[in-house]
Amino acid sequence: MMNVDRRQLAVLMLAAMSLLSLGASAQGTYPNQAIKIVVPFTPGTGMDTIARVVGPRLSERLGQPVVVQNQPGASGNIGAEAVAKSNPDGYTLLMGANTMLIASQLYKNVGFDPVKDFAPVSMAAYGSLMLVANPKTVIKSLADLIKEAKSKPGAISFGSPGVGTPHHMAMELFKLESNTFMLHVPYRGTAGYTQDLLGGELNVGFLPVHIAQGFVKGGRLNALATGSPKRHPVAPDVPTFEEVGVKRIDVDLWYAFFAPSKTPAAVITRLNTEMAAILRQPEVKDILGKAGLDASASSPAELAAIVAKDYPRWGTVIRTKQITAD
Repeated sequence: MMNVDRRQLAVLMLAAMSLLSLGASAQGTYPNQAIKIVVPFTPGTGMDTIARVVGPRLSERLGQPVVVQNQPGASGNIGAEAVAKSNPDGYTLLMGANTMLIASQLYKNVGFDPVKDFAPVSMAAYGSLMLVANPKTVIKSLADLIKEAKSKPGAISFGSPGVGTPHHMAMELFKLESNTFMLHVPYRGTAGYTQDLLGGELNVGFLPVHIAQGFVKGGRLNALATGSPKRHPVAPDVPTFEEVGVKRIDVDLWYAFFAPSKTPAAVITRLNTEMAAILRQPEVKDILGKAGLDASASSPAELAAIVAKDYPRWGTVIRTKQITAD
């Protein structure tokens, strides 16, 4: 009787161990359910475009549905906070951008830390800005702008789609580095801002390079400089800030994928591998290129280094200029 009980016990133990092994194996297989990409802005924005181009292709490669969810508010802080506080299992991702490093420092009582609360997955794309001037002004070059701004502090007006937008922050950084003062006129979105810049109600401002270059070629705006480290292929004749003597004005917009911090390294690696492959596809590069975006993947470490550099840089501008969005 004792021998039978021992044999039965051994069989039961083996069966239990087998079930546990199967359960652990199933739990460890990523992904085994739908993945959500949170876009913290409205549809039609650069982030939304990237997420909706990458999402279906990521779904094909992972064999699971990938859903894009727009969750706008507070300049992206609401959606970013939701992802930061979600389960770190790789099933909720953030389509982020350098704007979250700015917005999280513009508002008070933000419920997340953009450096500590996210695990970088991969860079997705870059977008460049060009500083332009209305032809009604005497400003034909960056040297002209600096001269006018220094001789008539506050007389030069610049616009932006709103407080804390990349267009606004790029100009504040330029003002800081060039030791100039210009009057900021914030708008509610890009339409009115662009219209007044073209009409001459505003003197200067930043626009995405692929939009600005069309107006420059048509004689409606004067190109002063691009905010990229190198000349942009869309506007090869327009110098960079560094080329004309103003350093540290690298104001490229960047877009990237993040997961909540503490997401398993194996999951981050899998996502990074698949996203890098997607962003190398000629079709993806072409689609994003037509939207003024340069597809570009990175390693998680490379993205982490960019975040670590940009966060304090924009924080310095915000504190020095005492900019708030509350």
